[in-house]
Amino acid sequence: MTRASQRRRVHRYTADGDASGRADTLAGEEPLEIRLDGSPFTVTMRTPGHDFDLVAGFLVSEGVVRAPSEIVQMDYRSGIGPDGQRTYNVVEVRLAPGVALPDTSMERHVYTSSSCGVCGTASIEAVTKVSSYDPAGDPARLPVPAVLALPDRLRTGQKLFATTGGVHAAGLFRFPDGYAGPDGGGVEPELLCVREDVGRHNAVDKVVGWALREGLLPLRSTVLQVSGRASFELVQKAYMAGVPALAAVSAPSALAVDLAERTGVTLLGFSRGSSFNAYAHRERLVP
Repeated sequence: MTRASQRRRVHRYTADGDASGRADTLAGEEPLEIRLDGSPFTVTMRTPGHDFDLVAGFLVSEGVVRAPSEIVQMDYRSGIGPDGQRTYNVVEVRLAPGVALPDTSMERHVYTSSSCGVCGTASIEAVTKVSSYDPAGDPARLPVPAVLALPDRLRTGQKLFATTGGVHAAGLFRFPDGYAGPDGGGVEPELLCVREDVGRHNAVDKVVGWALREGLLPLRSTVLQVSGRASFELVQKAYMAGVPALAAVSAPSALAVDLAERTGVTLLGFSRGSSFNAYAHRERLVP
């Protein structure tokens, strides 16, 4: 059985020369093969847990599906090890009739690492995909104080990080219409979902996949808060799910900013509780 975390014995050394042995909890990392209608599609390295969310979100990001009805079934039946036991490292997906299989130009070579979700794409032309949704038309209004509070609120949901210190997190927050903030009597943004993984792109796919399976796409009036940097692929995943705003604790890349500007996604970086930088579409922000 796969595990989200594992115990290992380590030795801790200090500057004064002391060394002591103790048990440490490490984040799990194992390969997950995704098969579509019986054919291999990709292998990604991930932290076990919420695998069906991960697969569903990945298929949204790849432009394969856009509604829960387009996935008929997901199961682990294909993953059987040499000992005859189920490995839980292969997810078989059966698509609904009429849902086209991905073009061969989208197939991944060998595997997708936990640090890069697009570096295995067969061609750069397959990276920039056309979304079924239009974040640019989302009328979301985002009060700055509420956005500044999101990293701390995300941290309260990072249970695996608290024990391992070795995973990324993504949290989805919905801003209600007419938000006025706590001082104005408004309702706080609702935390819809938190997911963790050794790969930051996997954490986002798990959130998007959860939303797909809940029938929530497009994710209007939401902010996707991530614990790391904002890469090109994370902006793309937000765009593909109809998320109007992406906020990151660390920096965005130049290409991520270019994509956000082009697709209408509000992009915020260095969001750490007291300030953030707005890189694209700051018109949604309310002082």
